[in-house]
Order: sequence, then structure tokens, then C-alpha cells
Amino acid sequence: MKPVFSSIPGLILALVVALAARQAHWLLPNSVASAISPVLLAVLLGLLLGNVRRLPASFESGIRFAYQSLLRWAIVLLGASLSLETVLSIGGRALMMVVVLMTLALVLAHLLGKALGIPGKLATLLGVGTAVCGNTAISATAPVIGAEERHLTLAIATNTLFGTIAVFVYPLLGRALGFDDATFGSWAGLAVNDTSQVVATGFAFSETAGHLATTVKLTRNALMAFVIVLMAVLYRSDGSGGGQSVSFWRHLRRSIPLFVLGFLSLSAARTLGWIDALGDWIHRPLAEDLKTTAKFLTVVALAGVGLSTQISTMRQTGPRPVLLGLGVALCVSLASLALIAWFGPLGG
Repeated sequence: MKPVFSSIPGLILALVVALAARQAHWLLPNSVASAISPVLLAVLLGLLLGNVRRLPASFESGIRFAYQSLLRWAIVLLGASLSLETVLSIGGRALMMVVVLMTLALVLAHLLGKALGIPGKLATLLGVGTAVCGNTAISATAPVIGAEERHLTLAIATNTLFGTIAVFVYPLLGRALGFDDATFGSWAGLAVNDTSQVVATGFAFSETAGHLATTVKLTRNALMAFVIVLMAVLYRSDGSGGGQSVSFWRHLRRSIPLFVLGFLSLSAARTLGWIDALGDWIHRPLAEDLKTTAKFLTVVALAGVGLSTQISTMRQTGPRPVLLGLGVALCVSLASLALIAWFGPLGG
């Protein structure tokens, strides 16, 4: 029970920030509220509160639970609002784009790393973070390739920096360029780093864009295990691997995102009519209730993202990893737009 109680202070703080963001959004004029979502306000309020003064250590566990566990549950519940045909259609079309962008990110990170004199394993972590799913992929890959702790820290800080910037910059660019929901949702899902940042970016533009961005991002997440296998094979072939086979398989199992399976399961249940049937039995619009719950959990989770993001930590990254991260992020972003222009938006 101790871990449960230790999470309460931080979880309550994330909940308060989320409620404050919702209330502030309701008070905004319609013209402003249409451009700024509750999710974006929650991230902003969390950033301000978490950086104006260092939060006590007793809040860390609950904040981490908010942006990790609650976000995963929110994504699972979103599956109840999408049919499996829609999900598979988006995921199937996204798969080719994702593979192209992953290859580009990993190759470019390696080449830029050599040019900038950055250690190969740090460059790999930065490439994996951009290519797959941000900090989760970095954390899962680091022990498999034998990366040093400081390289792990630098990669996470750099990934967090550009992901946080994307949350604010992408919606502004999307509106300035006149993107529709399908184009923006495809772009955010393909190009933004971490899952939490993709969700924040997508929903900052619109609810429709947020759902699409999340679905596209799940395609990237589902490929994380394959990328980890590839990195392990490459580093073992040159004698610089990071551990024994038991350790490798343990980290591989941990890399398989179970919340993706949960999302697909609820989507399948919606497609088969089970969720609507259960809703009729309990006399509730169950699919709509689950969707509303997912939206609120998303706001709470993204409040946790803001609260956990320390600007002072990101400042310590150093110029060379930042340059590498910037180069890879810009190239992936532009390449994403090129693929969307060529093949069409994934939600179109």
C-alpha cells in the first residue's frame, strides 16, 4: 500500500492543474478557446508550476504515475471510440511512412553524430528517440546497446526539449499553414517524439487531430521491439553490445507496449458491437462515457508532463546533442510533410 499512498500528493496536484486548465479554457473567449485546447493549457500550467519553484520529492511518484500510467489508460479508452476498420486502415497506411521515417532518423543520427564527434551510442539513442517513441524507446534501448548513464540522461533531456517545443510550435504552424485535422494529425503522429507529446500536440490542434495523431503514434510504438532487436544485433556484431542475452530478452519483452494491445482490444469490442450492447444493458451511452473519461485522463496526464519537465535540466544538455537532435527532428518533420503531400493524409 505504501507505493499507492506515496502517489497521492503528486496525483492530486496533476488533477488540480487539469481542473484549473479546464476551468480556464471555459473562461476564454470563443475565438481564443478554439485555438488553445485544455491539454495545451494543462501543459503550460504544469510547466509554470513545476519550474517557478522546485516541487518537493513527495510529488514525484504521483506525477510520474499521471504522465505514464494515466496516459496509457487514456489511450486504451480512446479505442472505444474508433472502429477496428478505421484503426487498421490508418495503421496500415501509416506503416510504410513510419518505416521510411524510422530509417531516415536512424541513418541521419548516425551520420550527424560522426560529423559532430558525438559518441555512437548517444547518437543511436537520439535517433531511436526521434524515430520510435521518445523517452520510452531511449530507456528500453540504452541497456541493450550498453549505453552509459550520462548518454541516457543526455538523450532523454534532448528528446524532452524538442518534444516540448513541438507541443507549442506544431499547432501554431499547423494553423498558420491552414492544415486540416487529417493533415495535422498525420503530421503530429509521424513526426513528434514521445507518446505524451504526440497526444498533447494533436489535441492542442483539435479533438479529431488528437485521435488521429494517437492512432498513428501507436503504429510507431508497435514497431519499437523490432528497432530494439535491430540495435542489439548491430551492436553485438561490432563487439560493443551491452549485456548478456538474458538481459536483452528481458528488455525486449518490456519494450512491447501492452497499452497498444488494450487500445486494439477496445476498438475490436466497439467494432463487434459489444460496447454498445453493454451500454444498452446498463442504459448508458458507454462509448461516449469512455471517450469523455479518456479526454479527462489525457488532460490530467499532460498536466503531469508539464509538472515533470524541468527547463533547468534541458539547459544542461550541451550544444552538440542539441544540434544533432535539431537536425534529425527537422528532417523527420519535413520528410513527414513530404510523405503526407505525396500519399495524402492518413485520416483522409
